[in-house]
Amino acid sequence: MSKGITSRETDYSQWYNELVVKADLAEHSAVRGCMVIKPYGYAIWEKMQAALDKMFKDTGHSNAYFPLFIPKSFFSKEASHVEGFATECAVVTHYRLKNDGTGNIVVDEEAKLEEELIVRPTSETIIWNTYKGWIESYRDLPILVNQWANVVRWEMRTRLFLRTAEFLWQEGHTAHATKEEALAEAEQMLNVYADFAENWLALPVIRGRKTENERFAGALDTLCIEALMQDGKALQAGTSHFLGQNFAKAFDVKFTAKDGKLDYVWATSWGVSTRLMGALIMAHSDDQGLVLPPKLAPIQVVIVPIFKTEEEQMAIGALADTLISELKSKGISIKYDDRDTHRPGFKFAEWELKGVPVRIAVGTRDMQQGTVEIARRDTQAKETVSQAGLADRVEQLLIDIQQQIYNKAAAFREANTVSVDTYEEFKRVLEEEGGFVAAHWDGTRETEQLIKEETKATIRCIPLNNPLEQGTCVRTGKPSIQRVLFARAY
Repeated sequence: MSKGITSRETDYSQWYNELVVKADLAEHSAVRGCMVIKPYGYAIWEKMQAALDKMFKDTGHSNAYFPLFIPKSFFSKEASHVEGFATECAVVTHYRLKNDGTGNIVVDEEAKLEEELIVRPTSETIIWNTYKGWIESYRDLPILVNQWANVVRWEMRTRLFLRTAEFLWQEGHTAHATKEEALAEAEQMLNVYADFAENWLALPVIRGRKTENERFAGALDTLCIEALMQDGKALQAGTSHFLGQNFAKAFDVKFTAKDGKLDYVWATSWGVSTRLMGALIMAHSDDQGLVLPPKLAPIQVVIVPIFKTEEEQMAIGALADTLISELKSKGISIKYDDRDTHRPGFKFAEWELKGVPVRIAVGTRDMQQGTVEIARRDTQAKETVSQAGLADRVEQLLIDIQQQIYNKAAAFREANTVSVDTYEEFKRVLEEEGGFVAAHWDGTRETEQLIKEETKATIRCIPLNNPLEQGTCVRTGKPSIQRVLFARAY
């Protein structure tokens, strides 16, 4: 096949890079570090958006939009926040170009901004400056707002979907009258993300809490979902932050409580990005191409006719029309690939590469016998079945495929999660096997940083409801009350 890709075993990184491009998901752009998301890739992102957007609205949130540009002075108001993003900020300093008289276009030095503008890396500062005008009393709370937007973080080493200078995401920003409400909101949104990951992405995730070292800049607490990719590396698939009153204090956002007293507002923020596209690819796909969970596949079923004459083509087309009508009535997306410019074998390989969950092939013999051939993308199993009741069979098959893809990923994670008690075993597992390593840690930032420097592994999370267990830190031997999850990560 002309679109063959490097195998995962040969070079996992190269396999990923080739698959993203050859499956028509995205490509590098003329702007360094930025990507073009192609129609097929964007169709997957749109399905993610639609599912998440409904979940947000079902939990009481509304969408809004805030400026792309943020005054530089806003960042200096919350010290830990600016420190966390300072090295990644793109800065606008001028507002005009001019011709230098020799035909070259240059920056007009006389058009310098009085205050530089930051291209948003995240929107806490501009949003909390805005909320100050929205909030006066407890009657104005809670504010439950989400924004779908693009952000810019000036990454030096980029990979399509996983880490790009500009990416798409959603960011929720909520304001509450009490600490308890804000904490409940942060936990609720973490559960929304986990629900989406497991029931749409077919991706098992671990819900946990970040350590102080890994916490979002400006947050008091960061909750996260962590997933395991097929190469044994972890990927952070979503985060939800309890911001306390930090941003309310930075922007002087106070409200009059029911008892008449003034207090600062309590805040959360939470987000997922097009990085989920990378998770989707790396968790499920194989050496033949994408493996897409049916719920997120732009095309769930493809019908490929096999014919030699125009009469055969018309007969198969009539059957396809009936099946298309029946499947569409069930909300199933379907494509009839009757291109006469490509042979069936090419079409099979193309739709396999693009991860279409179910392929139906119909030839002249099938028409005579009242059958079709069904191939499922996840297991590559094929079977010949009756045309009678085909729509119901396909509907159930899509449900089964969605569950099977999840089960396979869950089994992989379970097989690649180990507990270790010594540093030698810790390093060996990371080097030879990868995966999640459950180990004791003494709870200090210094030990966490030391382990990261020595092994390139980070604490992915402290699992929620983590069982307490007396032990000793694998690195220092100091007392520990629980195991945490380490892994090398994207």
